[in-house]
Amino acid sequence: MPLEKAIVTTDGGEHGQAADARVRVWDPLVRIMHWGLVFSVALAWWTCNGGGVLHEWAGNTTLMIVVLRIVWGWGGPPYARFRQFVREPAAIRHYARQLLARKAPRYVGHNPLGGWMILLLLIDVALTGLSGWLYTTDAYWGEQWLESVHNVLAWSLLALVTLHVAAVVGMSIHHAENLAGAMIHGRKRPGVGDDIA
Repeated sequence: MPLEKAIVTTDGGEHGQAADARVRVWDPLVRIMHWGLVFSVALAWWTCNGGGVLHEWAGNTTLMIVVLRIVWGWGGPPYARFRQFVREPAAIRHYARQLLARKAPRYVGHNPLGGWMILLLLIDVALTGLSGWLYTTDAYWGEQWLESVHNVLAWSLLALVTLHVAAVVGMSIHHAENLAGAMIHGRKRPGVGDDIA
């Protein structure tokens, strides 16, 4: 896949003269959706006991963001598309072996494990939000089994988020690249050598 046009920025070196080419990877909508999910999921957790309308608002917001992200995953820019980062199981196994051997290549977009983590997070957020919404309807109000499902999904989401954050920190160290920062400004180093665009 061809890389998008590079944007030259300074790396903040001692004299501010060294140029470091960057490519736009995460478009503004992907970044807004990412941080919107972070905020709304955190708000849902914060209001889980007696949050009432605020908790419902946070859950409904997560559902809207997931729907928008699915649409964007089919029609958005190249790095936002599912076909760019959702890979077959064989590629995931191969990448996992490389990772365990500390020989994992750097991906400009999501690596194979990261791509599947995105899918798992989206699915879990959607199911958590959907189960919470169903619980507010007349048909399912007060159903204990649905409340239990919602709680299990919420705790599994917390586990996935924890794993995701740990992986971001680990891969940032492994490839000497601030991945959290890239989700703020949208730019990463271009692919060189064995890097995979």
